[in-house]
Amino acid sequence: SARLLELPRGARLSPLSFQVIVYELENFQGKRCELSAECPNLSGSLLSHTRGDPVPSPLRWLAFECRAFRGEQFVLEKGDYPRWDAWSSSRRSDILLSLRPLHIDGPDHKLHLFENPAFSGRKMEIVDDDVPSLWAHGFQDRVASIRVINGTWVGYEFPGYRGRQYVFERGEFRHWNEWDANQPQLQSVRRIRDQKWHKRGCFLSS
Repeated sequence: SARLLELPRGARLSPLSFQVIVYELENFQGKRCELSAECPNLSGSLLSHTRGDPVPSPLRWLAFECRAFRGEQFVLEKGDYPRWDAWSSSRRSDILLSLRPLHIDGPDHKLHLFENPAFSGRKMEIVDDDVPSLWAHGFQDRVASIRVINGTWVGYEFPGYRGRQYVFERGEFRHWNEWDANQPQLQSVRRIRDQKWHKRGCFLSS
């Protein structure tokens, strides 16, 4: 149906590090599209089978629930994602409508979290570490602005890397609406790491 063409529900990262294949149905069924560049509208790509121009080998992709790189975000690493719950930790969104490459900013990671907008109020600095609970480190769950000094990070609305996730690349975020959040709430953060510099990648646990 037309609705299914607008709701890609499966994704697969190929052995070629720059390529992602999306499917309209779960378990890699239905129409498919191979991408090697950012795509602001996956439903249009599924209809036209466009691929885009190659980009310098991103090791991960950043997927969004809405067109034009808006809405909830999901980090996709090399592998298979047969169902929406394989990429979503919030259990809320079951669709992907846009994708773009996610480049890792070197081996070092440094992040500043601020209680209020415009980098004011209480501040927490995180250097080369993952933090499953901001509360446990003496910081509150209110994070209204962020400054990423080094690295690429993922923030979560709940402890233990659960709930809606937000990707923070190097730069400044003066207000929570700049990372497309509805409220200034973060309770855990972790690094996105590259196996080129780290023996273990992100999202692996022992």
